[in-house]
Amino acid sequence: MPENEETKDLVEEETEETEEEIKSDMESGEKDEEVYTEEGREKLVEDDEIEDWEEGYMEGAEDRGEQTSCAYCGKALGEDEKNIYEREFDGEIKLFCSEEHAQKYAERLEKKKAKTKE
Repeated sequence: MPENEETKDLVEEETEETEEEIKSDMESGEKDEEVYTEEGREKLVEDDEIEDWEEGYMEGAEDRGEQTSCAYCGKALGEDEKNIYEREFDGEIKLFCSEEHAQKYAERLEKKKAKTKE
């Protein structure tokens, strides 16, 4: 690894804030309480600004909730957003591992709807 990348990694490690530092910054007003961080959600619940269920909902949303696998084949989607395909069906967002699987899911859904109409 080139020297400048090693230095960059060391700087990133040194600048990562601990949970206590984040909470302290929120208490002092230096940092906003955000629903998008674990510490922020905890602080918002403590201050009665959000309910427990809202904290749980945001925690699930942060981690894609239950949608961690392809809606067509069940394959784990992983963390790389570029390899995740999102489509909406009947007002519900579904995630897929490929555009092909999104299309196959749509075709299967149309066949089910057609059978239901008969």
